[in-house]
Amino acid sequence: MKVAVSGAMGRLGSVIAHGISNTNELQLTGAYAPGLAGKTVAGIEVDDSQEKVDAQIMVECTHPDVVMVNLKKWHAKGMFVVAGTSGFTEVRIAELKSFWGEDDPACLIAPNFSIGAVLMMRFAEMASPYFDSAEIIERHEDSKPDAPSGTALATAMRIGKNRTSAEQKDSTEVVSGARGGLISGVHVHSLRMKGLLSDQEVAFSNKGEIFSIHHSSTSYESFVNGALLAIRYVKTIKGVEIGLDAALDFEAKNI
Repeated sequence: MKVAVSGAMGRLGSVIAHGISNTNELQLTGAYAPGLAGKTVAGIEVDDSQEKVDAQIMVECTHPDVVMVNLKKWHAKGMFVVAGTSGFTEVRIAELKSFWGEDDPACLIAPNFSIGAVLMMRFAEMASPYFDSAEIIERHEDSKPDAPSGTALATAMRIGKNRTSAEQKDSTEVVSGARGGLISGVHVHSLRMKGLLSDQEVAFSNKGEIFSIHHSSTSYESFVNGALLAIRYVKTIKGVEIGLDAALDFEAKNI
């Protein structure tokens, strides 16, 4: 399969490009990065023209500010897309579905490519109905352009489906924002600190017990296996799909 990476010179895009080039079943045929034409990544030359990209599948790793423009372009070219860009709120997902048809080559939104992070979100959704309180604390490097993270957004939306507004008992904020942001009825706290990469805790509690699900990525290599899994899976589906849960199940059935 011919695969290209958009945002190929970024930290996430470059490590995924190298991961693709190191496989036997995938061929890295494109690396898109505006303003960086002529540079190389994973042994191929970077292009800054979307028109020149030749691939069946695009892995989108660009900034949240430009991802929707890029997705419209890849959609027009009839590509399958795996989108690892952060910031897909319910509003943004609805916008994507407004132009990406149910029978179109698939667009798979991956809030996090780490296998551990995908399992963390799945386990949090499973745990949610059994606990009275639930909050999310996510920690990322201080240069991350968005808050909360895409992983925190996706986690909150998933566990929020099993909760009611009556369960949320908010304290009065002496300082605005002290209780974090509220997503699908779940408080989310975003920390931006030097020296971090990606870290999230989902904290649950009942009277007399505390349960915590915690995941950390310590290097960008942690995202490669999930990205490759998503690339193999995306050609088997159509329309817009969120998360890698089904991709994990697909992989397990085909091992």
